[in-house]
Amino acid sequence: MGRTKKVGSTGKFGARYGLKIRRRILKVESKKTKVCPYCGKKQLKRVAAGIWECKKCGTKFAGGAYTVKYEETSA
Repeated sequence: MGRTKKVGSTGKFGARYGLKIRRRILKVESKKTKVCPYCGKKQLKRVAAGIWECKKCGTKFAGGAYTVKYEETSA
């Protein structure tokens, strides 16, 4: 145990499920902050599945479950 430099959070799966699936999960579970579509700062964090919140401007909005998919509607 303890060898998670390459595999990161997917080390919990061991040799199961295949490399491609584990790499996809690693990409989804990465703790990187994303860019806020409102203020443009890299302070956007996933609160829950589909719920995103910006730590800078405090905006909370619904988007994609794993990545930010924000589409502005023109009214």
